[in-house]
Parts: sequence; C-alpha cells; structure tokens
Amino acid sequence: MLSKNWNSLNKSILNCRKCKRLVNFREKIARNKTKRYNDWKYWGKPVLGYGDRQGELIILGLAPAAHGGNRTGRVFTGDKSADFLIDCLHKSKITNKPQSEHKNDGLKMLNSYMTPVLKCVPPEDKPTSKELTTCFDFFEEEIKLLNKSKIFLALGKIAFDACIKFFKKKKIIDNNNKYKFSHGISYKINNKLIIIGSYHPSPRNVNTGRLNKRKMLNLLKKIKKKIN
Repeated sequence: MLSKNWNSLNKSILNCRKCKRLVNFREKIARNKTKRYNDWKYWGKPVLGYGDRQGELIILGLAPAAHGGNRTGRVFTGDKSADFLIDCLHKSKITNKPQSEHKNDGLKMLNSYMTPVLKCVPPEDKPTSKELTTCFDFFEEEIKLLNKSKIFLALGKIAFDACIKFFKKKKIIDNNNKYKFSHGISYKINNKLIIIGSYHPSPRNVNTGRLNKRKMLNLLKKIKKKIN
C-alpha cells in the first residue's frame, strides 16, 4: 500500500474491515451504548489521527477507547484520560485549549499530531499481534506523510512496545536490542527520530499517583526543549 496523500490514506483507513474481531467489537460498542452516552450517535469506525501534519511531535496512543475515541471519532477525546492529557498539553502550549470533548470542538494541535497505532478499539484494550501487524501498514504510511516529525511520544507501555515492534519489523532499529519502557525513557530510532515513553494518562495511573500533572508537564517541557 502506498498512499500519496492524506485523503487516500484516510479513506483507506475508514473503509478498512480486515480485522473481523475489531470490526465486530467496535460496531457492537456503538450499538450497545453505555448509559451515560445513550443520546450519542457513536462513531463506531476506525479512528484517524489529527493535528498539525507538519508537526515535529507525534503523540501516540495504542488504540481508541471504547467510549472515548470509538464514541467521538477522535483519539483521546471525551474521557477521563483525555481530560488529564489535553489539560497538560494545553499548559505546555501543545494544544490551543484544555478540553477535548468531541470532533468539532475547535481543538487544535500545535506543532504536533496525535494518532493511535491501532485504529480500532480492541476488546479489553488488548489487540492481537496479527491485528497490530495489519494496522502497521497504515501507521507506516502515516509516518511517511508526517515527514517533519522528530519525536514520538508513546503514551503507555503497550503503545511504546507496539512502536518498538513496528520499528523492528520495518528494520528501522536493531531487532536484537532491548528497549525497556519507563516514564521519560528516550531512545534514538535513527539520525532523525527519537521515541520517548510516558505513563498512560489513565484514571488508574492518575488516581494512584503513578502519574500526576507535575510529572507529565516536566516531561512535555523536556520534549519541547528537544524540538527547539
């Protein structure tokens, strides 16, 4: 697959039905809504990335959340993880506003782009290896089009590990090297790209104090220094 532009890539992503388990699950969630969002028309389709396509920072999640991205149609939108993350990004001048509520809320990414490695919500947030590998084709084309990018910020260990798996599969990094995840860990991918790990901004991590706004803001401050 070779997408020469964003329109053709995004059309291919939206039309994808290759992973039957994911298609069935995303559509089931969209039909069987959670009670608090019963008045919503769920997106229930693959979720595209969004932001500044000339941005130097790519923020990566593993996949859309069942009642976040799969409901709203935009990754890290409309859930508790988004509330924490977008507020931190706004304080760091990476977004133009502190909330991410729905696709047409006016949120803009500044010198940054946000996307899920896996475009569909997986059951229990656990994609199979085959599902990840299938979606890597889209991720690869996305990265090619994001040709000004310098830093990948992977939110959560699973997203970080998925990125490392992708770079190894594409022979961008040495398959024998070990890349251990921790908050703030940084690895050079090649002469141009760096991958940085962060704890996921989930309610579990925030409520237990594993991640707080001070830690996230400190990390974002370091990332902006690397870009500048």
